Amino acid sequence: MTHEAPWRTPLELTLLGAIWGGSFLFMRVAAADFGPFPLVEARLGLGALVLLPLLWAARAQFTPALWLRIAGIAAINSVIPFALFAWGAERAPAGIGAITNAMTVMFTALVAFLFFGERIGPRRLIGLVGGFVGVAILASGKTAGESVWPAALAGTAASLCYGFGLNFVRRYLTGYPSGAVAAANLVSGTVMLAPLAIYNWPHHPIGAASWASALLLGVLCTGVAFVFYYRLIARVGAPRTSTVTYLIPLFGVIWAWLILGEPLTLTMALAGALILAGVALSQSRARR
Repeated sequence: MTHEAPWRTPLELTLLGAIWGGSFLFMRVAAADFGPFPLVEARLGLGALVLLPLLWAARAQFTPALWLRIAGIAAINSVIPFALFAWGAERAPAGIGAITNAMTVMFTALVAFLFFGERIGPRRLIGLVGGFVGVAILASGKTAGESVWPAALAGTAASLCYGFGLNFVRRYLTGYPSGAVAAANLVSGTVMLAPLAIYNWPHHPIGAASWASALLLGVLCTGVAFVFYYRLIARVGAPRTSTVTYLIPLFGVIWAWLILGEPLTLTMALAGALILAGVALSQSRARR
């Protein structure tokens, strides 16, 4: 029996939070050159290439009916939310998307309650209300004189999509290798979005920084991060792994501040604190 170092899991969770927090930085850099649909196509395609060996190994289990199911879930769990976050990244600081992304945990609980008969409980309900108040505060703010409410609403809608998507994955894709399912999700999304991406492909030259950001977004923040994520779930369980949600907004804001010089406003700090407090309440039952 091997003894696991006590620092291993916290270190890996922190690294995963740093990687996913960085995705909002890369979207912010690349979105202006690529536009939402081409950027998401690059992200999905590159991520799919990283995970393709996992799908190939389990290909015998993937029937046409399963592929059809995965394609439907991919639309709501990848294509639409990725596009919404990329659209928001063109219009507001990277930290806005990172903060609203934290709503995913609460929306997952709300969708399970409204559509699948799961209990929500008073703690989760209070957490959900607190999270919505945080988003309202965030949407009311301005950065460099510009209103951020369109990006805040886009990020909230993307998190709602994740809430539906995670419930669908849990109910309709259990029993299949998780890494292969993630790969199939990305492959389906790539094929689905290809016509829109080609039609909207920019006619102007795309800068080196945007290409590098798109590459990191697809390979590191999507492909590698998914492998990392599923390995953590297998080793320490989903509830503990889900605590990475707390770290994504923190790193998203820090990377944007350090690398892009984006401001951290009082409104962003207050909204982020409310949303994360709501996430903590909604998760408290799961960690008991």
